[in-house]
Amino acid sequence: MDSLALFCTGALLAGGIYWFVCILGPAEQKGKRAVDLSGGSISADKVQDNYKQYWSFFRRPKEIETAEKVPDFVDTFYNLVTDIYEWGWGQSFHFSPSVPGKSHRDATRLHEEMAVDLIDVKPGDRILDVGCGVGGPMRAIAAHSNAKVVGITINEYQVNRARLHNKKAGLDSLCEVVCGNFLQMPFPENSFDGAYSIEATCHAPKLEDVYAEIFRVLKPGSLYVSYEWVTTDKYKVNDPEHVEIIQGIERGDALPGLRSYTDIAETARKVGFDVVKEKDLAKPPAQPWWTRLKMGRIAYWRNHILITILAALGIAPKGTVDVHEMLFRTADYLTKGGDTGIFTPMHMILCRKPETPSNS
Repeated sequence: MDSLALFCTGALLAGGIYWFVCILGPAEQKGKRAVDLSGGSISADKVQDNYKQYWSFFRRPKEIETAEKVPDFVDTFYNLVTDIYEWGWGQSFHFSPSVPGKSHRDATRLHEEMAVDLIDVKPGDRILDVGCGVGGPMRAIAAHSNAKVVGITINEYQVNRARLHNKKAGLDSLCEVVCGNFLQMPFPENSFDGAYSIEATCHAPKLEDVYAEIFRVLKPGSLYVSYEWVTTDKYKVNDPEHVEIIQGIERGDALPGLRSYTDIAETARKVGFDVVKEKDLAKPPAQPWWTRLKMGRIAYWRNHILITILAALGIAPKGTVDVHEMLFRTADYLTKGGDTGIFTPMHMILCRKPETPSNS
């Protein structure tokens, strides 16, 4: 009887491990598995050191708004988090409003398709994805519009992941990925028929710099749309709770200081854009974008236990546990930002590059 009980216990443990690693591994079909989590381009033995360096840098967000090292630390951040994002969230590293009757994946795709519909591209047009990550939005947009999408990301590991996904999806003829800094893009002026950025330009130390680069590479008359992370009109700078929430979001997402919603259109006009439309896509009747974070709390603890076990076994880098814990704390701040209404990750601005240069 004791032997039978021991056998049953062992079988349950083995089945549990298999379920955790193999069944729950990928967040999406063709996504990451838990046993494949890494530090991106950072060697496994350096992940924890890089995490500590990252945290010491971004824990003082207001001191780094003009820091020249911001791009390097954003690169480090995405080396640390890309596999965890892809495993636990999917291939689109952004939020979207909840849509009744639709899955998170479908709601995400609709949010992405709306971006390309807004910039009015035609099949065969060449458009720019500013801050493309591993290319989830790029693939949805290419499939929806049949436009040729060129994505740029500062992180070389994400470039390789995006190219792999593009090929698996059969979209590599429409999707091209370039490794580069969106503050100094390796593209000639007037070379794109449209552009979009989905929750990406928030990483720029100065929004004006990235908007000026996008303006430069767009053809005259072309449209650009961005979903921006901003504080809203409900944010009070003298409210300690509000300040803590916003700084928590900044620290956990490699942001050199969140901007106010009032800054976005002003910056776009400053670099030469005509502002066509501006709207917070998170406002009612849109359903809350942070619902997914609340629903994911149980999944977080399940995943955190798994990562801790894998790190203890030497399968996952030791620092992965710290990174995952940081992302959970950040998810809590993001949820509070949504609940209080002081933060939105989808302040939409639609701009047009004038046909003729401004005389001003």
